[in-house]
Amino acid sequence: MKAGTPPNNDLAGNGAAAAGLVLLHADDSLLVLDKPAGLLAVPGRGEGKQDCLSARVQAVYPDALVVHRLDQATSGLMLMARGAAVQRALSQAFESREVGKRYVAVVEGRLPSSGSDDGWGLIDLPIIVDWPNRPLRIIDAEHGKPSRTRWRVLAFDAAANTTRVELEPVTGRSHQLRVHLKALGHPILGDALYATTEVQAKAPRLLLHAAALRFTHPANGLPLSFESAPGF
Repeated sequence: MKAGTPPNNDLAGNGAAAAGLVLLHADDSLLVLDKPAGLLAVPGRGEGKQDCLSARVQAVYPDALVVHRLDQATSGLMLMARGAAVQRALSQAFESREVGKRYVAVVEGRLPSSGSDDGWGLIDLPIIVDWPNRPLRIIDAEHGKPSRTRWRVLAFDAAANTTRVELEPVTGRSHQLRVHLKALGHPILGDALYATTEVQAKAPRLLLHAAALRFTHPANGLPLSFESAPGF
């Protein structure tokens, strides 16, 4: 299913639209939404950080529960459960790496193709919180948690000197894609945390988008697949 596909029941309707939600799928077990860049996934600390995707969804679907998160600056697909039992099942699916996730990003410079037969490369660099500079993360070979990201080049823009890449996180560390691409020497455009001032200024937002989700429906066992084209 692609972004813009109407939800499959009538409950979403006007309530979701009025709450500023892009709802791709809704059934008795789960919801699939397209989060805009700049909106928190869950409430932050402080009165000014209570507006978020989960709160907007819960205003329409009071039983909706968070399963995973996207960074505030990242746009794209987010999955929410309806009820604690489904939340547990979907959370386990994420932990067991049974949920397929793909992202699209635009990075600084020319990122060479991996050279592999299928075009995919692997970044295998452990990540840890940079405690003196939280919420930043850093690569730490000794103390970092195992972190792996698959990547492939989609296109190179010679005029802009940027590369469009597809990313598949094998693990799910905070800021993983952003930290791994910085470690390759190709930070994501518009990244206020990990890019230089010059690279930040090349885009009005972080050019990172959760473009695809694939998983098994926890209630009926059917495969589900959703796509959302990036707006950049």
